[in-house]
This record gives sequence, structure tokens and C-alpha cells, in this order.
Amino acid sequence: MSEQYENLVRILGNDIHGELNMLIGLSQIKGIGYMFANSMLQVLKISPHQKIGNLTTEQISSIEKIIENPKGSDFPTWFLNRRQDMLTGEDMHLVTSDIAFNIRNDVEREKTLFSWRGYRHMYGLKVRGQRTRCTGRKGGAVGVAKGGKVLPKGGAGAPAGGGAAVADAPADGAAPADGAAPAADAKPAADAKPAAAEKKE
Repeated sequence: MSEQYENLVRILGNDIHGELNMLIGLSQIKGIGYMFANSMLQVLKISPHQKIGNLTTEQISSIEKIIENPKGSDFPTWFLNRRQDMLTGEDMHLVTSDIAFNIRNDVEREKTLFSWRGYRHMYGLKVRGQRTRCTGRKGGAVGVAKGGKVLPKGGAGAPAGGGAAVADAPADGAAPADGAAPAADAKPAADAKPAAAEKKE
């Protein structure tokens, strides 16, 4: 263990905080999982419970060598994440930006071949046989628009003439029925005189 402590340890272009444990810190590198990190520490005889900030320069370089060439340290093939590469046919282990680059190339190759997987990728659908009826939906929700019910013209409840229906409207000049309030816009008859004028006469 090194006596010098580093707050940031740089491994394969990744800055890892020095206060993290070895297993947690190494798994921060994309492409390195918990089991891969544990096996790597067992090969290098490094305690998985020590802080990653206490690593020496030689230990960091040996970790990088194993990550770049795990087959050289007798790692089993099923540990690797890129077996039987399409172009080279070799077993490799990809880390950091190489993972996204190879995945993008694989998808583009499927599209150019017009395979079924390529069609699924083009339309943004599930590729590995998952159900799509109730999961994996994208975009906005499709539903009923909010608001009240709108009746069609000439439908149920609409007046026969197409205009507004007025129930029991009194004729012009006719007095309203008993108990009914007069209309707001009703005008008095032309020959009707005010009560005060009749008393003066």
C-alpha cells in the first residue's frame, strides 16, 4: 500500500475518487463490472477493501494492462464482453468509448443488410422479442380530448328550426300568464298611459 494518497486516480482516461473502495472504484469504468474487478484484484494480489487513492503507480499500470489484454492474464472467455467479433473473429473486452462505437457500428450494419433486426432498429421497436403491447411506448399520450360533450347540429335536444327554442313566449302586447314574471325586454303598449297622468286628468 502506498503512503501517498491521491484524491483523484486516473485509470484509462477515467477520473475515480480516491475515497472509494477498490471494487466500487474500478466498476466506475464503463465495461468493468463487479466480478471482473474482483478477479482482477485477486490476480494482482490487491486487497479489495483498501481505498483506491492508495494505489501506487505500478499497480495502476498493471491494472490498465489487464483491462487492455485480459486474455494475457488467463481470464476465461466468458468474462469478455465481445466474443467472436464480426470483423476479426477474436474474443475481446471493450471498455469506455469503444463499447458505444462498436454498438453503433453493429446497428448500422444490421440496417444496411435490411435484416429483421435492422428494421426493428429503424422504427425504434423492441429487437429481442419483448412484448410491445403495454410497455416500451414512446411519444405523447393518446387519449380523449378534455371538455364537455358537444351535440351535433340537428341532433337530439336541438330545436326543429335550428334556432333557439323559446318555451311559451307571450305574443307582443299580451300580458304574461298569472304568476309569471314579465320579460326583461318587454315594452309597454303604445296606448297605455302612466297611472300618475290619469289621476291629474
